[in-house]
Order: sequence, then C-alpha cells, then structure tokens
Amino acid sequence: MELSLSQLCAGISDSISADFSEVVWVRAEISELGIRNGHCYMELIEKDGFSNRILAKMRAVCWANIFAMLKSYFEQETGQALHAGLQILVSVLVEFHPAYGLQLNINDINPTYTIGDMARRRLEVIAQLQADGVMDMNKQLPFPTLPQRLAVISSETAAGYGDFCHQLQQNPYGFAFRTELFAAIMQGENAEASIIHALEQIFSRTDDFDAVVIIRGGGATTDLSCFDRYELALNCAQFPLPVVTGIGHLRDVSVLDMVAHTSLKTPTATAEFFVNCMIRQADTIALLKQRLLQTICNLSDKQQHHIDMLTMRLAAANGQWLARQRNRLELLQKTIELHSPMRILKQGYTLTLKNGKPVTSASALAAGDRITTEFADGIVTSTINNPTDKI
Repeated sequence: MELSLSQLCAGISDSISADFSEVVWVRAEISELGIRNGHCYMELIEKDGFSNRILAKMRAVCWANIFAMLKSYFEQETGQALHAGLQILVSVLVEFHPAYGLQLNINDINPTYTIGDMARRRLEVIAQLQADGVMDMNKQLPFPTLPQRLAVISSETAAGYGDFCHQLQQNPYGFAFRTELFAAIMQGENAEASIIHALEQIFSRTDDFDAVVIIRGGGATTDLSCFDRYELALNCAQFPLPVVTGIGHLRDVSVLDMVAHTSLKTPTATAEFFVNCMIRQADTIALLKQRLLQTICNLSDKQQHHIDMLTMRLAAANGQWLARQRNRLELLQKTIELHSPMRILKQGYTLTLKNGKPVTSASALAAGDRITTEFADGIVTSTINNPTDKI
C-alpha cells in the first residue's frame, strides 16, 4: 500500500478518533510547563518506579478558557500551583493533528489525586528524616537567653517580612533587635535551592547571630511544596543555630515546621515570639533584682543585729576592763603609798643626798663634803668633818 503523508496522518487521526472518542483520565507527571497567552502547555511523562527511566512522554495543552477555571480550582484545593515535578490526574481528549502531531487536550483535573501524591511524598520525607536521626536535632539546641541578633530568610519585598521587622522594632518595651536579611525566593520551583543558599551564607557567620528566622507572608499562598522537601528540611534540621519558622501554612504543618526548633503561624506571631522571649527575661531579671534587694535587706538587718550585739558585748567588756584597770590602779596607788619615801621619812627616817644623789654608804663621803639631809618636815645642809667607814 502506498499512501501520502497526509493520507497516513488522516488514517491515524481516524483511528484515534474511533478508539478515543470520549474523554479519558490520565495519570502523569508534569515534566515541563509554560503559559502563553493564557494557554497552559505541558509535557507529561511517566517514569519507571524503580529505575526512574521515562516510559512515556506526550504533549498536552489546556486552553485559556478552561485553564483559568482549573488553575483557580486546583490552587484552592491543593494550596499550590501547577508546576514541573507534580503528579496529576487529568481528563483529556486525545487529538491528532496532521501538522502538529499527537497531543492531549486537558478539560478537567482531579486535585485529590495530587493531594494524595503530595501526602505520600511528605510521609516519605518524614520517614527518611527519622531514619537519618535528624528529625529533632535542631529542637535539641539550647535557645539563646536574649535572642536579639536574627538572621532572617525571606523575600525582601514580602509584606510578611515588613510586618516582622515592624513588630520587632516598634515593640512597646523598647527591646533592641538586630536583623539581617538573607533574601531568598519563598515559593515555586526555585525556592528550595534559594533558601538553602541563604542558609549556607548564614552558616559562614554563625557567630554573628543568635537564631535563624524563616518567614513568608503576604502575596499568593500557592506552591508551598518546597517546605516539604527533603533537602531543605535536612539542612534546617542540622543547622547549628536554632531555626524559627513563620511561613504561614494554612492547611497543615510543613515538614520544615516539624524539624525547626520553633514553629509559628505567621511572621507577626514570630516577631511576637521573640519579643515575649525578651519579656520573660526582663521579668526574670526584675524578680532576681527584687530577690537580691530583699536578700541585701535581710543581710543588712542581720548584720545590724550582729553589730548591735557586738556593741553591747564590747560596751560590757569595756566596762569590765575599766573596772579591772581601776582596781589595779587603786592597788598600785596603795602599793606606791606604802613604799613612798615621804611615808618612810614620817617614821623618823631621813634621806641623805650628795650633789642631788642619794648617799647609800658612809664610804661615799669624805671630809669637807656637803650633804643634804631630808626630814619629813624639812631639809638640813651639813659639812662632813670626820667620816667613818663603819659604825
């Protein structure tokens, strides 16, 4: 049989129309996706579950009038946008065009299938992290007492980042915080690699920060699947600084939230968390100050009582000492009076002086010496005429 190319294509088209006249539901993975003039163009593939080898590949298109409705419906149900790598279940019409070849025209999508696949992958990531022994590694890090130096990973233009900074800087207590932004893409296919790159930048400066903050808020809520990815969760779980998240998942807690040291719902709640950390420490300091003042007061009272007791004991001891010294002086005075020369003189004794010095021996005198004799009632001066050594 000899056919022209157009005849062959017509035959193929007729065969496909006959065999696939009705819509069919097809399970596949999106390998490429592009949107032009409102139309969504995809390349769908199927991979071998063991070798990851591509078993089948086909082009698909969702025309603008249908895609506008399916896009909104899919994002509302799954919480993310259609993107490469996503498993989908779509209702298609098989079409063969002589000039453009075979393609699938998408007219419906089942988000429940994608949600189920996402849940399966999420459980696989959690199981792998648990098997690696890193699930609670970041949670085990001690949280800083005064977390004031914060490395923030967020989109620079995100409203959530602005809310976070405003909440910190305008806190009514006047607590000072220093934040440094490490800009990253916070949604879409490139988000995981971008956030990991920001973590690597912070890792080289860990001494400059107390904690890492990953926040996302404002804008679209679609395509948050990056926060359930294994590599990002692994990097955060093993990070040497506490990781605090406020990425605003409305449906479930993400895997990143599960491995982070602390997980909050929103960027504003994350800022309040850090302010509350400071409040708790301020309250602790105030309580310690009160206890210290009370302790000082108690010690002062005890010491004053001790001083008072010592003063009383000292006064009593001084009185006893003075009494003893007074008695001793009186005794000495009596002793002196008993041995006083004047008392001896009154008893009839005299004191002989030569040149003002007492004469204790007759041999100390010579003829012609002048001596002074002291009596109890007067003094007599004499001259020695004939000294005698012995009586």
